Amino acid sequence: MAATYSALLGLADGTVFEGEAFAPGEAVGEVVFNTSMTGYQEILTDPSYHGQLVCMTYPEIGNVGVNLEDVESARPFVQGFIVKEYWEGPSNWRAKKSLGAYLREHGIPGIQGIDTRKLVRLLRERGAQEACLSTIDVDPSSVVEKARRSPGLVGRDLVKDVTCAKPYDWSETTWSLKKGYTRPSGGRDDHFVVAYDYGIKRNILRNLVAAGCRVRVVPASTPAADVLAIKPDGIFLSNGPGDPDAVPYAKQIVRDLIGKKPIFGICLGHQILGLALGGRTYKLKFGHHGGNQPVMDLTTEKVEITSQNHGFAVDVDTLPGIAKLTHINLNDRTVEGLEHAELPIFSVQYHPEASPGPHDANYLFRRFTDLMKKS
Repeated sequence: MAATYSALLGLADGTVFEGEAFAPGEAVGEVVFNTSMTGYQEILTDPSYHGQLVCMTYPEIGNVGVNLEDVESARPFVQGFIVKEYWEGPSNWRAKKSLGAYLREHGIPGIQGIDTRKLVRLLRERGAQEACLSTIDVDPSSVVEKARRSPGLVGRDLVKDVTCAKPYDWSETTWSLKKGYTRPSGGRDDHFVVAYDYGIKRNILRNLVAAGCRVRVVPASTPAADVLAIKPDGIFLSNGPGDPDAVPYAKQIVRDLIGKKPIFGICLGHQILGLALGGRTYKLKFGHHGGNQPVMDLTTEKVEITSQNHGFAVDVDTLPGIAKLTHINLNDRTVEGLEHAELPIFSVQYHPEASPGPHDANYLFRRFTDLMKKS
């Protein structure tokens, strides 16, 4: 068993939780809870969690360790990790190291042994708030003060911290048990897609390739003229962290692309598209984070169980006559999908790439390729 350290989690409202750390360090950020039962490695490496401390509602975490394949980016992006009960010794044939070793390797603090049910109930009642997780400072009043000094997510451009430094091509497709990740065979008549990287997850890129796309990823600040100059068949707007209103350059770029090419957006890309069309966004009380959010596709009236990770939402009432509602969250009736009234443009708030699952909404990648065929 790895060495343990006393640790504190202090919230901006003055609440303090005491536990044990399985990874040392100190971090501040917005604390949120994730309701997924599996997939903590994908959660840790999702750039959309940059600036946040993540609490898992499932009680036992660490059982399957960490492997080399189930990552969504080059490194973990969470500020800190909060669990009820941590297991140092993984029991999974794919594991290469323990979860604690992985967090320690990347300098991310992890705390176990706190009442995560109490923390989640508090966040649901009072809303997501700033917090400080520390194994260094064990003074309760000090960690609370550090939480209160945390800048929060609103108004901060976190995309610049997670976007790629230069363009690159992606050709890897989805994973299979027998072959792992593979590359598609030649001779396909692929659609050329430019993907804006606001913090893109690798499984989104894999699903685009699996749907028949040749993908080039570009930094978030790439001018629309540069993208149009390479003549893509479609534009993809990725997921990413933080406040969409704090990324005005992305809104302007997308505004310059509207009407030029088919566009598909996911998560932050959906929100930025909503802003580019003239709408508004707002912060949710405690956000949607997990793999069990029910969403109705209003075009088919089918209900999908979806993976989600967002703290902001689009106000569809600010887009009258411009975009129509296509998907709605059945828990709180918030917007989960939009499509343009006339142009080949659509977006969803949730994550159809299913990493971690479920796979109910995978059809949206084919919807994008069908849109490019028609255009």
